[in-house]
Amino acid sequence: MSGDTLRILLSGMLASTPGQGGASWAVLQYLLGLRRLGHEVMFVEPLAEGPGRARSIAYFTAVTDRFGLAGATALLDPGTGATVGIRRAQLDAFARGADLLLNISGTLVDQELLGAVPVRTFVDLDPAFTQLWCEAEGIDMGLDRHNRFVTIGGRIGSDGCNVPTCGRDWITTLQPVLLASWPVAGAIEHDALTTVGHWRAYGSIEHEGVHYGQKAHALRPLLALPRESGARFELALGIHPDEEQDLLALGVHGWELLDPAKVAHSPDAYADFVRGSWAEFALAKSGYAASSCGWFSDRSICYLASGRPVLALDTGFSADLPTGDGLLAFSTLEEAAAGVDALRSDYERHRRAARELAEDRFDSDRVLSRLLSCL
Repeated sequence: MSGDTLRILLSGMLASTPGQGGASWAVLQYLLGLRRLGHEVMFVEPLAEGPGRARSIAYFTAVTDRFGLAGATALLDPGTGATVGIRRAQLDAFARGADLLLNISGTLVDQELLGAVPVRTFVDLDPAFTQLWCEAEGIDMGLDRHNRFVTIGGRIGSDGCNVPTCGRDWITTLQPVLLASWPVAGAIEHDALTTVGHWRAYGSIEHEGVHYGQKAHALRPLLALPRESGARFELALGIHPDEEQDLLALGVHGWELLDPAKVAHSPDAYADFVRGSWAEFALAKSGYAASSCGWFSDRSICYLASGRPVLALDTGFSADLPTGDGLLAFSTLEEAAAGVDALRSDYERHRRAARELAEDRFDSDRVLSRLLSCL
């Protein structure tokens, strides 16, 4: 899609997950990055009635105020059409004049808004699972409401990736990072490999004899890593207290658990935690690795931009991204332990290389400009 200035309607989950600063940044990188390029961007998120509605509205207001977005954002009640933020009439008018919809995970389902935009793009942030939910489990992912399809799974549709395409031509993209918001970090406050995430985000999938699981399934074969590497690992994991066996095993093997509601409750708190870490232990859902879809985390990109090296479970991304300096990929316990040794042996080199990789591959100016040119 060409044009000096585009009118872009963007939708995603910002308020539906209040108190999760990392999830907020996953959307903000697109919103702020597109605005930085000079495009006119309106953000809308559906938000239905429910017990957490007031908290979601308060969180949404705090985040949009924090980033100067109050005049270009709206929460939309799918039932009544009422909005928080800009008025529904303004939203409708913007959609009628929009060049493009970027619908992250198909969040927006309002037919009037969707029908007003000529180029309707489904942006897949959950590669392998999105396609398998559609193809293997018959779940309506809303793909039919769109006419462009984008995925952060860099290997979707390529040889060696066993994920179905659902009959769509998927445009692959890296995730963007707004470098100005992620300067090189200074002092280390968490002298450990850290990360933020969920132990289980949703149900696993079985398809053609392959198990596509969660982070719980990916970490269990790596339980001995603290002992094998002699390093500290601090994981800010959303893990239910009922996961008693896993909690016991993590504690016995030396994994230190932090409360994500404390260290990542807002975009600023999340950024402080990332920048204060020694490096990231980038654990992926086992389904990403089993599918070789090439998923690479928006969280890891924030670590890289901050000059914090990343030790990441390989999901197939090593076929497209340079590894060995700043970003180290592993598939086994032994490889993960060797990666920790490599980081310790020349931390300053890896720290510099991490930032250079973010600048070279993930800069929002470059990533988003390329994406728009493909639509």
